[in-house]
Amino acid sequence: MPFQVSRAAFALALMTAPALATDAFVSNEKGNTISVIDVESLLLKKTIAVGQRPRGMAVSPDQKTLYVALGDDDKIATIDTGSLTVTGDFDAGRDPERIELSPDGKTLYATNEDSNFLTFFNLETRERLGGARLGVEPEGLAVSPDGKIVVATTETTSMAHFVDADRRKILANVLVDARPRMAAFTPDGKEVWVTAEIGGTVCIIDAETRKIVDRVKFEVPGLRAENVQPVGVNISRDGKLAFVSLGPANRVAVVDVKTRQPIKYLLVGQRVWHAAFTPDGKYLLAANGLSNDVSVIDVAALKVVKSIQVGESPWELAIPGQAKP
Repeated sequence: MPFQVSRAAFALALMTAPALATDAFVSNEKGNTISVIDVESLLLKKTIAVGQRPRGMAVSPDQKTLYVALGDDDKIATIDTGSLTVTGDFDAGRDPERIELSPDGKTLYATNEDSNFLTFFNLETRERLGGARLGVEPEGLAVSPDGKIVVATTETTSMAHFVDADRRKILANVLVDARPRMAAFTPDGKEVWVTAEIGGTVCIIDAETRKIVDRVKFEVPGLRAENVQPVGVNISRDGKLAFVSLGPANRVAVVDVKTRQPIKYLLVGQRVWHAAFTPDGKYLLAANGLSNDVSVIDVAALKVVKSIQVGESPWELAIPGQAKP
């Protein structure tokens, strides 16, 4: 009987114990810090000093480690997502900007802006595996859902480079509109959406033929076309909506993926950059680089519901377990 009581008490404790909180991590490019937001309360939880010019981030599949690209330190830092402490770093080559992980979490990809290179790292040994020579000023990165293709965008060359993940060889160089910043695969892996900051568009590329099949264009009432500069792009897990951060337009455009038409423009903070979904897909958090805050977008209502102050020049967000295509 005592054992049964003990077992029952243990089960009750498990049921009543609070769930582990989910945190959103924000890289503050000029503040040299990572802001930590509690996703449940939507409040700033902690600020972590991390190194010089943090930008791109990625979370390990087990959600225990956050990788942060430190552009001015030429390193990638590691942060324990439980203790919220910096646990180390490793050499990343010259000026790493964006990073992504392979689906199995064994390989890290980094765009090295100053050396025009896409570098592959073995995460177990943290050794370089080589990579691919790209065009000028590589930035954006996307990994196909099956992990076979890595797409890297180059700003000055205005290209989206399709790279074989196993052989580390370029398969195609697709000329897109001026100054591509970000790329994202649709959930089915059939399309790649590439934002063009100066072109003011999103180029939609067929992932199999590697040809541009369509473009999304934006017209924000009351704004000049040159102020509408697409940067980040986030596609909902169901593949129905794309959220495009329009930089100095201070708007996030909501695009119907099927029709390719913007259906709403959401007013956010100043110079919205990159964004990330919460794990349940309920919210999209968007980093605003000039107003030093994060806008919280209710995805179902398509409405901005809150602003959270963070560090100086927030650039990207990463959320363990975040809803991805």
